[in-house]
Order: sequence, then structure tokens, then C-alpha cells
Amino acid sequence: MSATIERRDLRMMLNKVPEVTIWFWIIKILCTSVGESFADYINETLGFGLVNTTVLFGVLLVGALVVQFRTRAYTPWIYWLTVVLVSVEGTLLTDNLTDGMGVPLWISSTAFAALLVAVFGAWYARERTLSIHAINTRSREGWYWLTVLVTFALGTATGDWTLELTGWAPGTAVLLPLGLILATIVAWRAGVNPVLTFWIAYILTRPLGANIGDFLASDKSEGGLGLGTLVPSVGFLAAILAVVVYLSVSKVDRTEEAAPLEPDEPDEMAA
Repeated sequence: MSATIERRDLRMMLNKVPEVTIWFWIIKILCTSVGESFADYINETLGFGLVNTTVLFGVLLVGALVVQFRTRAYTPWIYWLTVVLVSVEGTLLTDNLTDGMGVPLWISSTAFAALLVAVFGAWYARERTLSIHAINTRSREGWYWLTVLVTFALGTATGDWTLELTGWAPGTAVLLPLGLILATIVAWRAGVNPVLTFWIAYILTRPLGANIGDFLASDKSEGGLGLGTLVPSVGFLAAILAVVVYLSVSKVDRTEEAAPLEPDEPDEMAA
């Protein structure tokens, strides 16, 4: 009997994703802004090159994921470090297709959208839930991070495609994803499925953060603030660090209850 209990204890872990509070969305937008500005800084300003930058951050991402998967509960510093690296790598994946291989943005946007639908379909078929309140197994954690990577790549492609179609200045471009996010919040409040509205908002924060980064970095002649890519990158990283320290101390975004590795009942998410 004791051996059975011991094996069950080893198959238990806490939810690996933070609660969806205002802090979640603030730090998510900061991470997406870093993904845009920091990738551009390493690739263009330092002249590291697109392929080399992609490989570098790919290696760093794999290392962060190894640490993330070895934890048994949500740990703010490693979780958000992984999100930052996924943001950078997702941006670089789209940039490689667009700048390195000449793939039109409408094709990459369509391809990433189809891939995201396929990932969601496979995730649900395997786990019977897409709730981020149920990331309490290794399998679900794997699906979750794959989904996050695809959403960053998709957000980058669709955001850049929108700018290509409209020709908007960086400041004006912020308004479209911001408006769509507000519409998504209204839909959620009106009773639209919370899992669906969460993931829509999650995707939309990518172009929002990227456009904010572009607005800060772009020359004043192009409608930006002319700060370059280094200053916004450092500022965003400092802000992320401050929020992570606050979350680590306050624990306001923790999920405290453990769940079995393979629960029988599906879960619902409140975004």
C-alpha cells in the first residue's frame, strides 16, 4: 500500500502555468516586445546574422525548457525566462522564412495558422482539454510550450503582414491589436468560451508587443520615438525582472493545489 502511495506521489505535480491575472498579461506583452527588439538588436545592430541568432537562441531555449520541465510546480523566473526565449525564437522563425527564404508573409501567416489549428486538435485529442489551468502533466506541458511557440511565430507573421498591407506607422499599428484584444475581452465577458478567448488574446499580444517595440525603436522620421533596439530591450528586460521578483515574493499568481498526472475529468479555464 505504501509503495502505491509513493508511486502516486511521484506522479503528482502542481500546475506549471501561472494564474491569469493582470500581471500575466503585463509581463506577456513585455516579453513579446523583448522578442521583437532584442532579436533585432542581436541580429542587425550587433551584426550576428539571422541564422546565427536563431541557433543561439534556439540553444538557450532548449536549455530553459530542460530546466522548466524538471520543475514540479510553476516557478516564476524559469517560466518567464522560457517565455522570453520562446518570444525571441518565434520571431526569428518568421524572420528566417521572410527575410532568409523569401516566403511571402501571407503564406507564412496561413501556414502558422494551419499549424496552430493542428496542434490544438492534436492536444485536445490527446488530453481532452486545452485549459492552461490543467498543465499538470509532462504531456500537457509539452503541448503547451509547442502551442506558445507557434502562437509567437503566427503573431509575428500576421503582425508584419498587417503592416505590409496597411503601411501604417508604428504608433498607429499599435491600435489594431489593442482594439482586437479589447473586443476579445468584451466577448469573454459576454460569455464566449474562455479557453477560446484566452488563446485569441494570447496570440494578439504578440503583434501588440512587437508594434510597441517598433514604435519605441523606429526613427522619428518613420513615426517612432527613435530609441533604437538596445534601450527598449534593456528597459523591457528590467521591467520583466521587476515583475518576476514581485511575483516570486507575493505569490499572487500561484496555483496551489496539486493534480494527478493523468486526471480522468477535463478541466475548464477561466481566462
